[in-house]
Amino acid sequence: MSTFATYPSLAGMNAFVTGGATGIGAALVKAYAAQGAKVGFVDINADAGNELCQSLRDAGASVWFQAVDVCDIHALQAAITTYKGTSAPLDILVNNVANDTRHDWRDVTVDDWDRAMAVNLRPTFFAIQSVAADMISRKKGAIVNFGSIAWKAKHGGMPAYTTAKAAIHGLTRSFIREFGTSGVRVNTVLPGMVLTARQLAEHYSEDVDEILKQNQPMAGRITEEDVASLVMFLSADDSKMCTGQEFTLDGGWL
Repeated sequence: MSTFATYPSLAGMNAFVTGGATGIGAALVKAYAAQGAKVGFVDINADAGNELCQSLRDAGASVWFQAVDVCDIHALQAAITTYKGTSAPLDILVNNVANDTRHDWRDVTVDDWDRAMAVNLRPTFFAIQSVAADMISRKKGAIVNFGSIAWKAKHGGMPAYTTAKAAIHGLTRSFIREFGTSGVRVNTVLPGMVLTARQLAEHYSEDVDEILKQNQPMAGRITEEDVASLVMFLSADDSKMCTGQEFTLDGGWL
């Protein structure tokens, strides 16, 4: 049984998550469902997305999924429009999708750079563009954008990714005054080392505990559920006066 908080204000709310099929995204989708919210999500991984969607529906949750490559902005915005048509205007948007594939700056081409921006930065803006008008007209909404501690921690080996993630909070800050007058909140979450299955498979091995020991003062590993619990708070009315802020979840790394 979960020991995380339940937020009454999330019951019946309508959330949308990008990159929701696996890892942190899947934890977000599950958390919204557990809160009694309706949730739609997109992901390029059709098999994982369909499996998660069906499992939550079988448990009685209101969940919708469509396989989408968020680099295709037309497809992303069309999916958001389709979901709104099958459910209701969105109350919550979480821009979670990202790809932190490592790359050497010496080898990065213009196309490589553009692809990194296309997945790590561009969808965040255009997803907001697709939902903000409804939120503003209803004078209520919560938008959570995902950054990363990578650029603040001076991580090398992925300059296009860290640049995109540094830009995320600039994007967040660009909206807070205009949206805030309508009661719409926009915040950025900066996770630390979250050891999802993909991270463990692609980037970390037996030395992960030593990396954590050297950099993260708080004992233990940050889980996807830890991140989801923070996002639930930022989605709920409990955080109704929080906007334009960076919320860092890194066990003290920075």
